[in-house]
This record gives sequence, C-alpha cells and structure tokens, in this order.
Amino acid sequence: MTLTLPDPTITETGPPTVIGLDPSLTATGIASSRGWTQTIGYEKARAKDPGITTLPHPVRRRAMLDVRDRIINQIGTPDLVVMETPAFSRSGGGAHERAWLWWELYGYLDTHHIPTALMGTGQRCTYATGKGNASKEAVVDAVARRWPAWETQGDNNLADAVVFMAAGLDWLGHPINPMPKTHRTAIDKAIWPDLALTGADTMTTTTVTRSDR
Repeated sequence: MTLTLPDPTITETGPPTVIGLDPSLTATGIASSRGWTQTIGYEKARAKDPGITTLPHPVRRRAMLDVRDRIINQIGTPDLVVMETPAFSRSGGGAHERAWLWWELYGYLDTHHIPTALMGTGQRCTYATGKGNASKEAVVDAVARRWPAWETQGDNNLADAVVFMAAGLDWLGHPINPMPKTHRTAIDKAIWPDLALTGADTMTTTTVTRSDR
C-alpha cells in the first residue's frame, strides 16, 4: 500500500508541531499541537462482527495493516511524537497484536527520522494530575480543565494523547500553560530523543534545560 503523507504544517517562526500518540488496535488516540484530535482503530462493519484478534489470520493481518497505515497517514511529519510505552502489565487477548502495532509505529518514526519520545502510564498520569496512580477518569477530567481546546468528549484514549502532546510541547520549551512542579516531574522520567542525533539509536532521559531548547 502506498502511504500518502499530509504536508507538514511546520513553519519557521511558529511553534513546533507535536503529536501525542496512544497506540491501540481498536482506538488509537492521536492529538496534534495544531488543535485537533482523532481516534483510529479497527472498525466493525456490523454489530455482530468479531473483534480483530479473533479474525482468521489472513484477514486479521490485513485489518492490522490497515489500522497501522491509517495511523501513519494521520501522524504526518511533525517535529516530535510522544507515544506511550507498551503496557507490559496488561494481560488478556491481543497482546501479540498490540506489540506488533507498537513496533510498527515506532519503526516508521525511527526510519523516517521523526524525533520520538516515550512516556509511561505513570508519567502520563503525573503530568496530567500530579499523581502517578490517577484513574482514567481523573486524567480525562484534568485534560478537560487544563487543555479544553482539544476535543476529547470523555474519550480516555484521546485524553491520553493530549497529555503526551502537551508534555512534548513543554519539553521543547513551548508549554501550552504553566504546569505545577509536581506535574513536571513526569518530564524528568520520560525518554526524550537527542534532537542533535535525529534518527540515531541513542535516546536520552536527561531533560534539556529551557535555555538550551
């Protein structure tokens, strides 16, 4: 399949374009610093259709490739992508497929030299609420209060993506709004790319000081 990438929206004088990405086969949350959000995942044609992980393998593979390609098309070519690290504690069906999607997306970003940061679940919760063990509902509520310009309609997948996007802008020195120190500790613990080595295998967990951004 030939992927058609959107034209970059980066300008020389404007703020950087950051994408927040919460990977999922059924509902990947995507948020852009340009003000939009979108959910992409396997869409059932009929109410009684089986889930993607129960499809016959040839059909399942094609469905998974379609989800991957639609996500990539929507990401485009931003200055930075912040995506959630795999949730190794999650159990149940679909773990094999979820891991495939995560690595396919990460591989695309790496191959195309798009700087990519990684944040864990606890860091996402901390940046949004100040508490690493906050519930999904608490994160959704925090996003609605802090970043109301990004539409989520209570969707936790979109809310998570907005948090990643906002943290990425903050790390780059362009915070959407001032964040308490307790929330910003999440930035210190995330994995951030070395922007001088875009496309290299080297990643750094050291936060760049604002004067250096």
